[in-house]
Amino acid sequence: MGNLEVGALAPDFTAETDEGPVKLSALRGQTVVLYFYPKDNTPGCTTEACDFRDRHASFKKKKVVVLGVSPDSVRTHQGFKQKHALPFPLVADPEKQIANLYGVFQEKNMYGKKVLGIVRTTFVIDPEGKIAKIYPKVKVAGHIDAVLAAI
Repeated sequence: MGNLEVGALAPDFTAETDEGPVKLSALRGQTVVLYFYPKDNTPGCTTEACDFRDRHASFKKKKVVVLGVSPDSVRTHQGFKQKHALPFPLVADPEKQIANLYGVFQEKNMYGKKVLGIVRTTFVIDPEGKIAKIYPKVKVAGHIDAVLAAI
């Protein structure tokens, strides 16, 4: 998992989302849930996105900004978001720059083959821009509740 640790400053980035550009440091003063997922419109990623959607009111109540990040394009994100009525921005990271900054683009096992890809990971970033919690190799079931409980 890269060398990011709890307490470290979250690496800043500016990127396109389906809602326009976002700059992480511009969100200071708010808690940010930055979740990395492999691909739009795949079963696990759809479940995870819909779980975040279904609990979005709870995150909003706690003044938490949710950002989903994958290597998909803004266009793919727009379709995925529309299809599932996702109420939060999806960050396009086609060059995997953000994934590399956060150390989540790595070798993983896919059906017995070693492939490079996004390891499903969630970072909770506190209002000062520091990493408050890291959830590596996320299992989708129950994950959103765990994140909410930690905030």
